Amino acid sequence: MAVGEDAGSASAETPGRHAVSVLLAFGKCLGALLPVYLAGYFGLSLCFVVLGLVVYLGWRQHRDGKQARLNTAMYVLENERDFTTTRLFRSRRDLPAWVNFPDVEKVEWLNKILQQAWPFVGQYLEKLLVETIAPTIRTSSAHLQTFSFTKVDLGDKAVKVVGVKAHTEHDKRQVLLDLYISYAGNVEINVEIKKYFCKAGVKGIQLHGKLRVILEPLIGDVPLVGAVTMFFIRRPKLDINWTGLTNLLDIPCLNAMSDTMVMDAIASFLVLPNRLTVPLVADLHVAQLRSPLPRGIVRIHLVEAENLAAKDTFIKGVIAGKSDPYAVLRVGTQTFTSHHVDNNLNPQWREMYEVIVHEVPGQELEVEVFDKDPDQDDFLGRYYCSLDLGLVKESRVLEEWFTLKDAPSGKVHLRLEWLSLLPSAERLNENQNLTVSSKTPDPPSAAILTVYLDQAQDLPIVEEPAAESFHSTDFALPLHVICGILIRGCSVGSVLMQMKKGNKDPSPMVQLSVQDTTKESRTVYGTNNPVWEDAFTFFIQDPRKQDLDIQVKDDDRSLTLGTLSIPLSRLLSSTELSMDQWFQLDNSGPASRIYMNAVLRVRLVHPIKDVPAAKMNLISVYDLCQFTDTFVRACCACFCVCRGGVAGDSGRGQVKVTIAYSAEENRLVIIIHACRNLPPCSKDGSDPYVSFLLQPDKNRSTKRKTSIKKRDLNPEFNERFDFDLSLEEATQRRLDLSVKNSVSFMSRERELIGKLHLDLNQLDLKAGIPQW
Repeated sequence: MAVGEDAGSASAETPGRHAVSVLLAFGKCLGALLPVYLAGYFGLSLCFVVLGLVVYLGWRQHRDGKQARLNTAMYVLENERDFTTTRLFRSRRDLPAWVNFPDVEKVEWLNKILQQAWPFVGQYLEKLLVETIAPTIRTSSAHLQTFSFTKVDLGDKAVKVVGVKAHTEHDKRQVLLDLYISYAGNVEINVEIKKYFCKAGVKGIQLHGKLRVILEPLIGDVPLVGAVTMFFIRRPKLDINWTGLTNLLDIPCLNAMSDTMVMDAIASFLVLPNRLTVPLVADLHVAQLRSPLPRGIVRIHLVEAENLAAKDTFIKGVIAGKSDPYAVLRVGTQTFTSHHVDNNLNPQWREMYEVIVHEVPGQELEVEVFDKDPDQDDFLGRYYCSLDLGLVKESRVLEEWFTLKDAPSGKVHLRLEWLSLLPSAERLNENQNLTVSSKTPDPPSAAILTVYLDQAQDLPIVEEPAAESFHSTDFALPLHVICGILIRGCSVGSVLMQMKKGNKDPSPMVQLSVQDTTKESRTVYGTNNPVWEDAFTFFIQDPRKQDLDIQVKDDDRSLTLGTLSIPLSRLLSSTELSMDQWFQLDNSGPASRIYMNAVLRVRLVHPIKDVPAAKMNLISVYDLCQFTDTFVRACCACFCVCRGGVAGDSGRGQVKVTIAYSAEENRLVIIIHACRNLPPCSKDGSDPYVSFLLQPDKNRSTKRKTSIKKRDLNPEFNERFDFDLSLEEATQRRLDLSVKNSVSFMSRERELIGKLHLDLNQLDLKAGIPQW
C-alpha cells in the first residue's frame, strides 16, 4: 500500500514540475524579448538593442573563459603528478615551481596540514564576517542597515604551497623563505541588502604569486624568532568570478578595473616595498623590519631593440607595415614607460631609469614592448628576467641582448648598473660632477632619502559641525581603507562609530615632498594621536640645496594640522646621515609633534674597470653617444596651466615641460614631466592627463597624450614625444597643450582643467633646462 501511495504521489508531482519548467522557460523568453519591446515602446534606436546584445555576448564569453581557467587551475592542483608527467616534454611554462627550479623543494606535508585545517579556517572566516564585519557595515550607512552575509563557504580547496625555496647563505641572523602560493578555490561568499532586493557575491577565486617570509631576528630564547615579516615580491595574479549584481563586473571593460581595484588594495599592504610584520617578542624595534634600508640602486639603460614584429598592416593585412614601439619596464611596483618611436622595427630609445632594490635576492626585471596605436596598443613581446638583480650587484655592470618571449621575433638591448649606498657624504662631490648620460627627463640622483613616518601626538582638534547634522549616508570607507584596517588588525566598528558620533578628533594623513615629488601616507581615522608606520623613499639630486617638506592634513586635505620643513643639509652633519627623533610641528598645537626616522644614503658609482674587458669597447662607444646627445638636448620654459586670469598666479595649477631640438637626430623633443596644484574636478579629485598638438596641423598627426594618473592632483608623467621636423619647421609651430580630467561616458565631471598656448619661435630650442 505504501509503495502504491509513493508511486501515486510521484506521478502527481511530475506534472507540477513540468509546469514549473515551462513557466521558467516562458519567463526567460519574455526576459530576452523585453529589451526589444522597451526599445520600441520608447522609440529608441535599434542600435541600443545591438549594443546591449554585444555587451551581453562579451560578458558571457569573458565569464565562461574565467570559469574555464578556474576549472583548469583546480584540475592542475588536484592532479599535479599526471599534469607534470604529460607536460614535461611539451612545455615548461605551466609546470610547478619545483620542476622549473631545481632549488625549490616540495612541501606536501605542509599542504596536508593546510587541507586538514581548511574547514576550521572557514569557520573562523565565517565568524569574523558575520559577527564582526557585517555589524560594522550595517552601522556605516542607513542604506546598509539590512546588509547581511547569506553564505560564507571557503569550499574544500585549500591554499596550496607548490614549492619553497630557502635562502640561508646571505644573512646568518635571519631565515628567508620564498613560498610559491597557488590558490584555485571554489570559495563562495554571498551578500544581500534586503531593503533594495540586492544580491551579490563571489564564486571562485584564483591567486598565484611568490610570497616571501622572513624570520628575523633569530634570538637565543623562546620562540627563537623575534618577528615574522611577509610580502609579495611582485604583484600576484588575481582572477575573481563574480555573482549576483556584481556579475556586471565580468563585462570585459569593467573586469580589469574591478580586479585591479582589489589587487591595488592588496598591493598597498602586501607587495614590496610594503610589508606585513608580526612581532613575536616585546621590546623589538619593528621600524627596522617594516622599512629596512634599500640594498642599492640599479640604473637601467634601455638602449635599443631590433627585429621587432610588424603590427601595423594595411588593406586587412595584405600589405605589411611596421610598428611604433615603446617599452614598459617593471621592478616590483616601480613602472617606467619609454617614448615611442614612429614606424620603426629597430628603435633606439637610449633612456635611463633608476630603480630602488629592496630585496636581494628576489627582485626581478620585466620588460614588455608594445606597438603604439590610437585605440589599443598591440603586444610585441616580453622579456622576463628570471635572474634576480642580485646578479647585477655581483657583476656591477651587466650589458646584454635579451630575446623577447611570446613574440615571433625581436630582442632588446639593456645595460644594468649596480649603485651601492654609503652612509658617508665623502662621495657626494663626485656624484654632483656627473653629467646626464641618456635621454632621461631628470638628472641621475646623487643620493636617496628614506623616511619612516612613525606617529604624531597631540594634533589640534578639528572644528566639525554638530553631531545632529552628521548623516551616516554621507560617509563610506573606500575599499583600500577597509582592507588596510582588517590587515593591520584594527577595529572597523570603532572607526565608524567614532565618526558617526560626530567626534571632533581629526583623521590625519601626511604629505611628504622633496622638490617636485610628493607622497602621501595612509589616513588614520578619528584620532589626534595617529600611528602610521609608513615608509617612503625619494631620489635626491643635491641634499645640500633640497628640503623635506611635511604637511599633516585632515582626510579631506583642506585643513592643515601642522607643517615641518627639514633641510637635508642637517642630515649631512648627522651621525651616519640619519635622524631618529621627535620633531615639533609648526602652525599646529603647542604640544603637537611628529616622530620620524630619516636616513640619507649617498650612491657610489662603481668604476668602469669592473666591466669585463670583452664589453669595454661597446660600453665606451655607447657612453660617448649618450654624452654627445646630452649637449643637444633641450630648452627651458616656465608655464602655468590657467583657466583665465594671469599666467604665473601662484594659486593656479602648473605644468613642467621641456621643449628641445636634437641636432643629431633632426627631431623636436617634447617631454611632459609633471603637473602640480591641479584643481579637483570632483570630490574624489581628478584623473589627469596631458594632451597637446603642434599647430598648424590639418591632419592632427602631431596630436599626443600622456598616460592617465588616477586621483592625483600632482601627477608625474616623465613621458617623451619625438617629432621628425627640421629646426626651421619646428620654429614655425605653436604648442597647444591641455591638461584634462579623464571622465567616463555621460559623466557630469568637468573634463578640461587648463590650457596652454606657446609659439616655439619665442624659445631657444638649442639650450636650456626644464622648468615649471
